[in-house]
Amino acid sequence: MRRNGNYRRPPMNEMKFKELQEQLNIQFTNEKLLKQAFTHSSYVNEHRRKPYEDNERLEFLGDAVLELTVSRYLFEKYPMMSEGELTKLRAAIVCEPSLVEFANKESFGKYVLLGKGEEMTGGRERPAMLADVFEAFIGSLYLDQGLEKVIQFLTKTVFPKIDEGAFSHVMDFKSQLQELIQRSGNGQLQYKIQEERGPAHNREFVSAVLLNGEMLGEGAGKSKKEAEQHAAASALKALKEKKTT
Repeated sequence: MRRNGNYRRPPMNEMKFKELQEQLNIQFTNEKLLKQAFTHSSYVNEHRRKPYEDNERLEFLGDAVLELTVSRYLFEKYPMMSEGELTKLRAAIVCEPSLVEFANKESFGKYVLLGKGEEMTGGRERPAMLADVFEAFIGSLYLDQGLEKVIQFLTKTVFPKIDEGAFSHVMDFKSQLQELIQRSGNGQLQYKIQEERGPAHNREFVSAVLLNGEMLGEGAGKSKKEAEQHAAASALKALKEKKTT
């Protein structure tokens, strides 16, 4: 744009959000939505004369969209998981520490519009703020371009972490083993009770876990489920040791 014979540079905020879109390889149809996603309430409070809107409503929407898209991904990826296991895994993925990690990966913190006071007290690195911005961005992307575009974005940022097993620590041993085998595509797991020993009031079960008929691990427990968990733990340990040798 030319003014009085000189080019007028775009406002700094405008330049920041163009840079962000280039970095993400996403072009917003309505850039106001993107800007709102990165507008903290402290910035709005210091710019009351201008019609700025903070990201809290977009955060609310993004939270719901994120839960839906992650739920769908987990539902399709882990057909053997129970409802309880899926819920536990999803909670680990959409919790604040995980969202902060996702936001930092995309350098979202540098693009947030903050009030001066918030900036001076380290608000740009505040975990709650970063998690909120990530959810708000998801909400803005959903409104601007729909669910499939959100899924495309998550396929680059969130879903690979799930595939890498970054959240396996919240799953039980059987689920962790199932995930490991599914990732490597090695075949089908099967649990078999090998032995029942002891009197009826103090029964102990011995279970084996097999992969395509080959034993991976064995474990004992006071119930069949407990024995299977111990067998899966034994198999995980053996597979990890095999991988490191």
